[in-house]
Amino acid sequence: MAEEHKKGLNADLVGNDLESCCRKEGLCGQCHKSDCIIGYGKQCIRNYKKEPKKEVADGMEKIPITDFKLFDETELETAIAHILKECKDCKEDHTDECIINVIRSCYEVGLLGDVQTYEGSALQYLMYLKENYPDKALLIADAYSRA
Repeated sequence: MAEEHKKGLNADLVGNDLESCCRKEGLCGQCHKSDCIIGYGKQCIRNYKKEPKKEVADGMEKIPITDFKLFDETELETAIAHILKECKDCKEDHTDECIINVIRSCYEVGLLGDVQTYEGSALQYLMYLKENYPDKALLIADAYSRA
């Protein structure tokens, strides 16, 4: 059974970020719910609010990585910075199915085109981004330092 997330998760902050990233039906035509990276993230956070669990069952497998909609990059960068602040820096205790990891991965698909490597450390992740996506890394690091 999945354990409750250590120190909790600011589900309202994450939910607000997901809403900010959502393109809404006006731009999308219709909501694709869990077939959209943001819709899937919203579903995960709704489930978390009902029953706070650290892990999302098969969370990474269910991310719609073929969602090719264009999202506002600034909103995604800010959302990644916020979710990194929520990370508990669990390092060797990191699990891919952690709700924070799943939602961050959704943002990555929208911003970077695919899920990125994460090893349980926000600092290591920012260094990884700096090496692989220097322009995005600078903006995310700036938002991270302000969050």
